[in-house]
Amino acid sequence: MMTLARVLPIIFLLLALYCALDPFNHSPIAGFPHYEVHKVDSPPWSQVPIHRDKHNLLQQSELMFVNQVQGPESIAFDPLGRGPYTGVADGRVLFWNGLSWTDFAYTSPNRSELCNPKASASPSSYVETEHICGRPLGLRFDKITGDLYIADAYFGVMKVGPQGGVAASLVTEAEGIPLRFTNDVDIDTQGNVYFTDSSSNYERRNFIQLVFSGEPSGRVLKYNSATKETTVLVRNLQFPNGISLSKDGSFFVFSEGSIGRLSKYWVKGDNAGSSEVLAILPGYPDNVRVNGNGEFWVAIHCRRYMYSYLNAIYPKLRKFILKLPIPTKIQYMLQIGGRFQALVVKYSPEGEILHILEDSEGKVVRAVSEVEEKDGQLWMGSVLMPFIAVYNFT
Repeated sequence: MMTLARVLPIIFLLLALYCALDPFNHSPIAGFPHYEVHKVDSPPWSQVPIHRDKHNLLQQSELMFVNQVQGPESIAFDPLGRGPYTGVADGRVLFWNGLSWTDFAYTSPNRSELCNPKASASPSSYVETEHICGRPLGLRFDKITGDLYIADAYFGVMKVGPQGGVAASLVTEAEGIPLRFTNDVDIDTQGNVYFTDSSSNYERRNFIQLVFSGEPSGRVLKYNSATKETTVLVRNLQFPNGISLSKDGSFFVFSEGSIGRLSKYWVKGDNAGSSEVLAILPGYPDNVRVNGNGEFWVAIHCRRYMYSYLNAIYPKLRKFILKLPIPTKIQYMLQIGGRFQALVVKYSPEGEILHILEDSEGKVVRAVSEVEEKDGQLWMGSVLMPFIAVYNFT
């Protein structure tokens, strides 16, 4: 009979072989043989804001349209105040007419039965077909024309008229490099469209691998509607995400998802063409939206934790962990602190924290991708959730 002293080395050897070989391809990077990781330009831990909403006020939010909308990342209202409009996981842009949801627009020119909404489906269940059906993310209305501009993760920057229908393609590449992960969009009064391309290497369906990689191929771009020219304004970014022009149009801010910060890019004035860091965020951001007072609401995907911070600044450690046969979902939950949570922060144009709301326990608002302020209410969408959350701010 084998003694424990003999059995333990065998167990450890088998465990080591299992971790090294990953026979069931559980590792998030198992299907990426040339996967590379990069050091994330994270700010020192001492600079991370510690502000908290001790009352978890987002738990007072009302969950609306539960299971009627799957993955409503962006929330928009048209120039007449109607809506909301939102893009969902099956590739449609939906419009709430006050009584029900109706189809408003489509981004895929080849939409088929494959793209039909599925009963009892979750947002993640559409990932395998979203490159065919489209995945509308950021939405913005031109307040003058009523046209809706759409950042589709796969089909680039698109536009559809006030009556809806199949969206027309505006931008699919820049400098000969295809848009692989178009994420958010905004438009100024002159018809200039500003948008983010989160990565030149990873599509949205591989966003987990993009997050874990920290690779710096993201871009912020401008499309001139008059000349049809596209210009890269900022390059070599680590997961640029949300973008929003200021109230006066003199600058825009954009969020950097991997780093966890807001940056300001000057469009007008003596500093035009230059950028600067506006704020270090308490977590990792998604979309950013300006309100009527010129303040910016930032949706925070999750707070920073020491685990994710160490992974960010030590890429070799991160790659070692990623090679372990730990399923993607578990790796992801480790990154966000072990549970879903929601956090929204309002900033002044100068980068000062004005207000913070959260559901740190994830009891009601489990995740948030965008915050749209309208008539004293905060409308919150999430690319991961099957609802829209509404918080009465006043």
